[in-house]
Amino acid sequence: MDLNIIIVLICSGLLVGFINTLAGGGTIISLTTLMWLGLPISIANGTNRVAVFFQTLTAVGSFQQSHLIDWKKSIKIGIPTILGSVAGSLIAVKLDEKIIEQSFAIIMIMMLGFIVFKPSAWLKGNESILKKPIRTWMYPTFFMIGIYGGFIHVGIGYYLLAAIVLGLGFDLVKANAIKVLMVLLYVPFTLVVFIWTDQVNWSYGLVHAIGNVAGALIASRLAIKKGAGFVRIILIILILAAIIDITGLISLKEWFVNFTK
Repeated sequence: MDLNIIIVLICSGLLVGFINTLAGGGTIISLTTLMWLGLPISIANGTNRVAVFFQTLTAVGSFQQSHLIDWKKSIKIGIPTILGSVAGSLIAVKLDEKIIEQSFAIIMIMMLGFIVFKPSAWLKGNESILKKPIRTWMYPTFFMIGIYGGFIHVGIGYYLLAAIVLGLGFDLVKANAIKVLMVLLYVPFTLVVFIWTDQVNWSYGLVHAIGNVAGALIASRLAIKKGAGFVRIILIILILAAIIDITGLISLKEWFVNFTK
């Protein structure tokens, strides 16, 4: 593998691991980087899961040292999330490449709205909900979130944070720790589906994972809200760049490939 490609994968992984652990949305960087390096969207989607697994494993270990994870409730909501993710990944591997690209473009535009309007401003804990058992309607909610995560994974952190805070009553710090655990629980199952259908580039995935792990370790040891403004600016720029590229307005992919030669 070319040294330029290794540097790009590790650097982008560092940023992705940091952003995903801090809040969410970093997978946009992973997918666009892997696509700009020449991987089809379907293989980029599967390859990304390798790095995500190691990234979330690192973050969960760090969060657990601070006792931020409610394991009882996490396992309960983790089961429907896992089931949904398997269904979502089965959908992803069977869809036409063009449909996945179109879905990716739509999702990126939605993610831009999430980031611009600062979801953290309204994500606050609710003690009265926190003390109650998990409400029945939350299980199908996490099943649907799981489907989305298995399908494309982009921005799954925002949806999980919203459900965990608004539906379960956790504050943003604990919700973030549980969010990372949810991803760790379902990613191995989706990865198996992508491996089974031969949609994983292992060399790219493992090199990308090096940066992801480092980024996750750094972010999980910082206060959740530190660097949020910087993260938002970087994400907005990268999302706009990805939208421009995937819609064909400017061939950023061609420029990126030439840079890595």
